[in-house]
Amino acid sequence: MRTSRTSFFLLPALTLLLTLLAGAASAQVPTKGNVFFGYSYENTAISQGDSGSLNGWDASLEGKFLPWIGLVVDVDGHYGSRDYPLVCNVPGHCSGPFNANISEHNFLFGPRVSVTVKRVRPFGEFLIGGSHVSRSNEISDSNTSFANAVGGGLDYKAGGPIWLRAQFDWVETRFYGNTQNGVRFSTGIALHF
Repeated sequence: MRTSRTSFFLLPALTLLLTLLAGAASAQVPTKGNVFFGYSYENTAISQGDSGSLNGWDASLEGKFLPWIGLVVDVDGHYGSRDYPLVCNVPGHCSGPFNANISEHNFLFGPRVSVTVKRVRPFGEFLIGGSHVSRSNEISDSNTSFANAVGGGLDYKAGGPIWLRAQFDWVETRFYGNTQNGVRFSTGIALHF
């Protein structure tokens, strides 16, 4: 338990340190960055005993404070529906099965490392923040949790400021008192400035 408590405080402290360093370095390095918007696919569990695919969108804004390090704000929304089996709270009293419409949003930020080689820009990132899920229809509830993501991607220069992006992230959430590990794939257009 001590390790998880240390990690819980270490990650925000590291992010705060990187943010402060970014502010100091921005006076010395010209600001460059990119904005991204595109389609996103997520495969994850929402609560214990379910899993499935959600479709939606992903948007991010990156500001660089060094030629190869930037800070990213990433927001996404994923939507779909899930079927839940019978629930037996009291022996002999069961209800269900249920169907629920799912809406999940992640709000993440953190450092991104990248390098540009001609028309290609690979990158890796570590993001932390929060996630919110709501279920409606036959089940109606919502939950908010801490979230973190590790991943990377590739930008390909199509022409001018327009780049095509493919990105893959492993996203961890903690809805309803359980830990969920999911994957997110996003693709779309990034405008570099």
